[in-house]
Amino acid sequence: MKNYKELLKNINTFIFDYDGVMTSGDVLVDGNGVPLRSSDVKDGYALQLAARLGYNIAVITGGYSISIEKRMAMLGVSDVFVRSANKVEVMERYVKEKSVSYDQVVYMGDDLPDYPVMKMVGLPVCPADASSEIKDISLYISNRNGGKGAVRDIIEQVLKAQDKWMKDFSCYIW
Repeated sequence: MKNYKELLKNINTFIFDYDGVMTSGDVLVDGNGVPLRSSDVKDGYALQLAARLGYNIAVITGGYSISIEKRMAMLGVSDVFVRSANKVEVMERYVKEKSVSYDQVVYMGDDLPDYPVMKMVGLPVCPADASSEIKDISLYISNRNGGKGAVRDIIEQVLKAQDKWMKDFSCYIW
């Protein structure tokens, strides 16, 4: 088995679950029944940076809120698949559409719905607070919790491994 750091060099696609990865997993509901989620600005910064650098970025989530789509659009992430009951089918279509191989994909998930798609990719990773089953199949477990910098952690590692971190400063202005 290769060290996961060797796999970082081949990554051109980031795919993330949303709740529990880009958010802490805590969902508050307002008086109108609209779910409210909090996210980390450093995760957001890393996402928009990776998008500007030309990486494929997608979100595949079973959840739905207009705020998911709006936040991702604001960050330059247009490939957002909500209400995804079958993440495997979404993954298969996405990889084919983008003409990438599974070994070029990092997927960050945190719970059982992510298990099948994580088994498909070259680099399955998770936040520190992921379920034990997800940790068992992850080649890297961030030291950050979901919604608290785990997304930034894996994006930064890929960019550093590919010598793209802190290189083109025009991309760093948000």
